[in-house]
Amino acid sequence: MTREDYDYYAEAFNARDYDAVFDFYVDDPDICFFGVEIRTREQLRDFYTFLHTYVRETVTVEKFASSEELVALEGIIRVEGIKDLNREELDARGLDQFFPIKAGDVQEIRQYIHYHMRDGKIASVGCAIVA
Repeated sequence: MTREDYDYYAEAFNARDYDAVFDFYVDDPDICFFGVEIRTREQLRDFYTFLHTYVRETVTVEKFASSEELVALEGIIRVEGIKDLNREELDARGLDQFFPIKAGDVQEIRQYIHYHMRDGKIASVGCAIVA
């Protein structure tokens, strides 16, 4: 995946075009981050449709490196509350590692994200928050 490819992927994510986002993945991805596991297009759409009902989330890439097997980046994930998301709602969805956020609040989170590639598509994703 080139930087240009990733920029298109990030643009699709920022635009909430979940089908375009999933087109970058193999048919059987292993997407795991902060207690969330996504294996299908429908799971990806369900998770982000829920989350993006409450927050506007954007990715800003600061550092990027890629090979045939790995795409690695460091960036800022900006999460802006557009509707109150409380602890009960998160717990009901099994998202106990996520934090509540109120409408108008902004969180900027530095993350390292690794995408393991297979045949030019994303096969798995791992994320780490940097303090």
